[in-house]
Amino acid sequence: MHLNPYGEYAVVLAASLANDWPADRAGIEARTREFGMTQPFPEAPDDHARTRLVIDEWLEVVDAPDEDSRASTLNAQMAAVTAYPRLTDHDDEGWHLHYRDDGNSLPHVLAAVISVGTALHLTTRGMHRLRRCAAGEGPGDPCSAVVVDVTRNGRQRYCSVRCANRAAVRRHRARLA
Repeated sequence: MHLNPYGEYAVVLAASLANDWPADRAGIEARTREFGMTQPFPEAPDDHARTRLVIDEWLEVVDAPDEDSRASTLNAQMAAVTAYPRLTDHDDEGWHLHYRDDGNSLPHVLAAVISVGTALHLTTRGMHRLRRCAAGEGPGDPCSAVVVDVTRNGRQRYCSVRCANRAAVRRHRARLA
């Protein structure tokens, strides 16, 4: 039984957008399709800019200094979209929950889906399982990618094997020095 359809995909979608921002609205919508969102969105000329604001506000959750701040920021974001869960059956997917109203704009839908998904991810997996790549904590390392920890043990610190290796080499060289 899949009780948390929004938790993982929505927060991973948000991280994907934050880490690799699409050049235009079509790119954003294509990315939503990659992550399983199948319903179309009505178009507005400012969708690209407004969606960037959604991601920038979500990054405030990622960068929150502690769990209380993270929860407070995320609660404010969920309250701002006031989306009620509703049953829907579209595209032969079977009955499932949507945390959005039909016909909402792309930025509004993403704000609702990402905030609820992030809340579900953090409350079911742990408040610590969303962060910036630990490689960027090293001197001179520019990585600031978002890491969504979906591992079994809850210890993912790096956005990629490349960043993990770079940090390991840095630690090794520091020990030798």
